[in-house]
Amino acid sequence: MRSITDTTTAASFLDEDFLLQTETARRLYHGHAARLPIIDYHCHLSPEDIANDRRFKNLTEIWLEGDHYKWRAMRTNGVAERFCTGDAPDYAKFEQWARTVPYTVRNPLYHWTHMELKRPFGIETILKPETAREVYEACTTMLQTDGFSVRGILRRMNVETVCTTDDPIDTLEHHRRIKADGFGVKVLPTFRADKVVFIDNPDVFLPYLERLSEASGMAIGDYQSLLQAIKRRHDFFHANGCRLSDHGLETVYAADYTQKEVEAIFRKALGGRPLTGEEALKYKSAMLVELALLDHARGWVQQFHLGALRNNNSRMLRQLGPDTGFDSIGDFGAAPQLARFLDRLDSSDRLAKTILYNLNPSQNEVYATMVGNFNDGSTPGKVQYGSAWWFLDQKDGMEKQINALSNMGLLSRFVGMLTDSRSFLSYPRHEYFRRILCNLIGNDVEGGQLPAGELQWLGQLVEDICYNNAKNYFNF
Repeated sequence: MRSITDTTTAASFLDEDFLLQTETARRLYHGHAARLPIIDYHCHLSPEDIANDRRFKNLTEIWLEGDHYKWRAMRTNGVAERFCTGDAPDYAKFEQWARTVPYTVRNPLYHWTHMELKRPFGIETILKPETAREVYEACTTMLQTDGFSVRGILRRMNVETVCTTDDPIDTLEHHRRIKADGFGVKVLPTFRADKVVFIDNPDVFLPYLERLSEASGMAIGDYQSLLQAIKRRHDFFHANGCRLSDHGLETVYAADYTQKEVEAIFRKALGGRPLTGEEALKYKSAMLVELALLDHARGWVQQFHLGALRNNNSRMLRQLGPDTGFDSIGDFGAAPQLARFLDRLDSSDRLAKTILYNLNPSQNEVYATMVGNFNDGSTPGKVQYGSAWWFLDQKDGMEKQINALSNMGLLSRFVGMLTDSRSFLSYPRHEYFRRILCNLIGNDVEGGQLPAGELQWLGQLVEDICYNNAKNYFNF
C-alpha cells in the first residue's frame, strides 16, 4: 500500500490494527476474520454492470454516481445540487466531495472513504482539497486496468456471493449472462415485490400490473390471476438461482381480512376507483402473506427492511425522483404488527426463514426479542435479527445491534454483515464490521467477561458470524 503524499498519510489512524483495541481483538481479527470470503446477501449492485464487466471512466463514476450518503453530506456542507446529481463535470463533482470529506469527521463517511481508498486501491492518503487531484488521477488510472473492472474489484475484495435486488418483472438476462460466462463470483437475484403490494398508489400500481401481466404471459383480471402471475415470476426467479426475497416497508401490514374482501378490493382498484385506508391495508396484509407463503414453499429466506420514512422532501422528489438522499429514520409502532404477521404464518407452520432489519435504534430490543418468539428449533437462527441497516451501519449502530442481539438472543448464530450498497467500492464495510465484532469480543475477554482460555472457540465463533453462518443459512 502506498501514500501519494507522505505528509498526509492515513496510516497513523487506519493501520492494520484499526479499531482493534486489545491484543485479543487483534488475534481474533487477523487470525480468523480477515481472511474469510464475503457473502454479500443483500445489495443494490447493478447486475448489468457485472454482466458487462463495466470499467468506470474515473473515480467520480464509481464513487459518486449513485451514492446518496455522499450527496447528503455534500448538500449539508453547502454544495450545490449540480455537483451531486447534476451536470457538473466529473472532476468538479469529485473536487466538491474532496472539499467535504474533512468536514465528515466522526461521520462514518470519513472512515468509509479512507478504507475504500486503501482497499482496493492501496492508497493511504487523507483525502482533502490539497490531495484531491493526486488521489483522483491515481485511482482513475487504476480503474482503466483489468484488475479494477467490476469483476476485477469483486475478485480483489474476495467476494464469493452477491445477491442483487430485483423486481419480479425483470428478465434476469444479466444474471444468466454472468452464469454463462463462468464468472467465479456467484451473482444471484433477490425477489423484491413491493410494487405489487402498494395498491394505494394507483398511478404506479395499475401500470405495474400491465408490466407484470406481460412478464408473466397471462392476463390479470382478478385477484386469483394476480396471484398466479406472481407465482409464475417467483418460479422463474427460483429457476434462475434466487433463494431470497426482500421488502422495504415502513412497517409490516397485518390487518384482519377475508379472501372475499380482498378479491372485492382488488376489483375496485382494477376499476380505477379509490380505496379507503382500511381497504388498502387489508389488501397489503393479504399480499404480504401470499408472498411469504411462496417463499416458504420454495425454502427461500424472506427479508424485511422496516422503518424508513422515505421521500420527505416533495420538491426534490419531483426534481430527482426517489432514492436520492431525502429519506430518514421513521417512528412507527412495530411490535403488534410484526407479532401478528409472523404468528399468522407460524400458526400453520408456514413461516419461512426470516431476517428482520430495523432502522429506528430505539426499537433494537423490540426486534431482538421478537425473533425469539418464532425460532422453533428447526434450523439454527431461523428467524434472525438482521445487521445494522442504512443509517445504522456505522460503528455505534453496529455495536448497538450486536449488543442487543447478544443480550436478547444468540450472537453466535448471527448471519453477519451485508453491504446494502449500490457501489462496488463498499466492500470494506464487511471489514469494518469484522473489526468491530472482534474488538467487542476482545474487550470482553481482556475485561474478564469472557474466558481467555476459550480463544479457539471464540475464533470459531468469529468465523461463523463473518462467513459460516451465512453459508449454511442461505445454502446457495
